[in-house]
Amino acid sequence: MFSHMMVGSNDMDRSKRFYDATFAALGGKPGRFDDRGRLVYLHGGSVFLVTKPIDGEAATSGNGSTIGFAVTGPEQADAWHKAGTEAGGTAIEDTPGVRTGGMGSLYLAYLRDPDGNKLCALHRMPG
Repeated sequence: MFSHMMVGSNDMDRSKRFYDATFAALGGKPGRFDDRGRLVYLHGGSVFLVTKPIDGEAATSGNGSTIGFAVTGPEQADAWHKAGTEAGGTAIEDTPGVRTGGMGSLYLAYLRDPDGNKLCALHRMPG
């Protein structure tokens, strides 16, 4: 359904440190800057980009927006969360763990990146 996800940043070097760390925890490679100065991550058939806004205005986080990353299990979610907090992200919401609701049991870990974008590592627990 999605071709890619992109977030804005006001400090591309800071974003690279944060996203390199969190994607490494998922088995990904460091991002690379393209010819437009965007930071590009390719992993598992997905594309994630970080960019300075093209309108020249400051990057802001989307109120009510969350970008979710599929992880292989609770251990990978915890590693992602730890890497993110150590690389300048902020732990938000409840501590990483299982939440049960209308979509079954999910293991969730939430962070805000250094620019305030809300991120989630998600693993669907076996039924």
